[in-house]
This record gives sequence, C-alpha cells and structure tokens, in this order.
Amino acid sequence: MSELIKILPQVRGNYRENVELKSWFDVGGKAEILFRPSDIKDLQDFLKNCPKEIPINILGAASNVIISDNGVKGVVIKLGGEFAKISQEGNSIRAGAAALCGNVALFSKIVALSDLEFFSGIPGSIGGAIAMNAGCYGSDVSQTLISATAIDFAGNLFELKNSDFDFFYRGNKISKNFIFVEGVFKTTKSTSEAVNEKISKLNQQREAAQPIRAKTGGSTFKNPDPLNPLAKKAWQLIDEASCRGAVEGDAQISEKHCNFMINRKNASAKDLINLGNRVKKLVKERTNIDLEWEIKILEQ
Repeated sequence: MSELIKILPQVRGNYRENVELKSWFDVGGKAEILFRPSDIKDLQDFLKNCPKEIPINILGAASNVIISDNGVKGVVIKLGGEFAKISQEGNSIRAGAAALCGNVALFSKIVALSDLEFFSGIPGSIGGAIAMNAGCYGSDVSQTLISATAIDFAGNLFELKNSDFDFFYRGNKISKNFIFVEGVFKTTKSTSEAVNEKISKLNQQREAAQPIRAKTGGSTFKNPDPLNPLAKKAWQLIDEASCRGAVEGDAQISEKHCNFMINRKNASAKDLINLGNRVKKLVKERTNIDLEWEIKILEQ
C-alpha cells in the first residue's frame, strides 16, 4: 500500500493503485491512484476530505486527451456506473457525466426527440462535452444545455443554469472550478425515423472526412477564428504549412484530415506532443497564427 492511499479519505467507491491509463490514441501511463466514486455523495465526501496538497485530475472517456508516458501523480477521478444514466424528462434529456455522447444521441432517437443528433459525431462523454462546449456540424453544447449539476473541489453541490457558464467556442468560464456530474438538454419532439436520418447523415459525413478507424482523438487544434466564416480553419492552416502526413516516431498528422493526429502503431505520448508542437511552430512561421491545442494533455 502506498503512502498516498493511506492519507486519502474513506470512500464507498474504490481506489486502485498504479493503474494503466490509455486514451483513444492508445498511449498513456499509470495513475498513481484511480478513484471511482459510487455516486454523487461519495464524490462530494472525497473532495471535502481529501488533503488539499494532493493533485486531482478528472478523466472522462479519454477521447480528446494525451496521457503522459510518465503517468499522472495524485488522484485521477473516473466516473462510471451511476454517472452514466440517461433519461427522458418531458421534452428534455438528462444525462450523467459518464454517459457517452453517442449513447445520448441514440437515446434521443429511441424517444423521438431531436436537436441532440450532433452528439453522435462527438467522441467522448457528457461531462467532458459540457466542460469544453463540444460541438460539430454547426451545433454545440451551449445551444442545447438547460442546466448542469456540478461539484466544486471543496465538495459543494451546485445546480448551474446555461447562463452561468458564459460559453464560448470550445469552452466556458467556469469549467476549471467544477466537476460536472450531470446535464439536462433541451430537445424538440420529432420521430425516431427523422432523428435516425439526421444521425446517419452526420455519421456518413464523419466517416468520409475523419480517420475514425485509426487510433486517434478529437480535433487536435481549435479553429483560430471560429466566428468568422471567411477565416481559415485549423486544418487549412496545417495543410498550407505542408504538415499533412507529417511524422514524429509513430505519430502522424492524418492524410485524411490534417487536424487529426493518429498513432500509426506504437507512438508514445511524447511523439504526439512533439508532433503537435512542431505543427504549431510551422503554422506560426508561415501565418503568424498561434494554434491552440483542443486536445488536453494530462501529465505529472
């Protein structure tokens, strides 16, 4: 038993030591401690009683994250079980933070509620989607979220309205202060057939444009000027900097969509990070534009 686990508070969920963590890139390292809370109260109690000097990180579906080869110090919190429930409430859908976005889209089809079809194009879970204002094909969380349940790092529970977030492109002003545990999303009545048709079209677009069958994550960089329809997107800047297909070890900029990095076989997190930083440098040299990482880097 490690010295760290001896000073952590008692929980009803479980702690595991030296757990191998892998992202969708199939790279990563070990979490010093992985904590899976049993429910919201268990998570609250942990946060209230955990010594403040211990680093805490949240890991969702690990779809848009690069986990350091050297692992992650402190406690990594991963939600599951009770946090993955999805339910209908009139013309809205309530989804736990651990629910996969794709499953929320499929649920909306089953209950014939529209406006959440875009979730089918987002790899990852609802908690992460709320935190980063995830979106695709013209829709994002800010347009559909009614409210969210969140816990701050002192263990206090909050019910937050959409207006509390101050959403902006791929983010909001409050995420760093909270762990999101649930979201309620507005929808409109439809038919299962109509919702399914929209989901199918989005999935076809994604399949045609993105390397979804490779070991990859979400978009690597944010679009630098997303509100300007005339501005170049990140992939265009990367392409113009002659980075399509660029390689670092076994990490590669996708030939199919150059705002995606892929692990060709045995890439390391270091390969991916170095490749991304090289692309940033080349784009800056050519255009004087600073690309901002959309993928999160989880490290010691």
